[in-house]
Amino acid sequence: MLVTFKSKAAADVLMYGEHARHILELLGKTAGERGVITAAETGPAIARLEQEIAEARAHALSEDIRHDVEAHQSADNDDHEHEPSQPVSFPTRAYPLLEMLRAANRGGHNVAWGI
Repeated sequence: MLVTFKSKAAADVLMYGEHARHILELLGKTAGERGVITAAETGPAIARLEQEIAEARAHALSEDIRHDVEAHQSADNDDHEHEPSQPVSFPTRAYPLLEMLRAANRGGHNVAWGI
């Protein structure tokens, strides 16, 4: 399932539901079908997301990603005819929404999803 974030301050941001749910939970929001981050909430949301991005950058690949990569490779690093894995980091996934939140904060706009 895809989640679309909308704001008058920026272009729409499209995200897979599982990734959107994780970010919304970080921001203290219920990851339902619809919701809003009000203009007043954008400041704290930006700070929380920036904190989480900084923490993610400080750590190596998570064990989950490492496990997924190893599941597709044999002991001799044969990739079972798959292309090399290129995991997408949390900072990369979160950045478009972070930019939307920043723009919404500057303009005093809400950020909504599921509308």
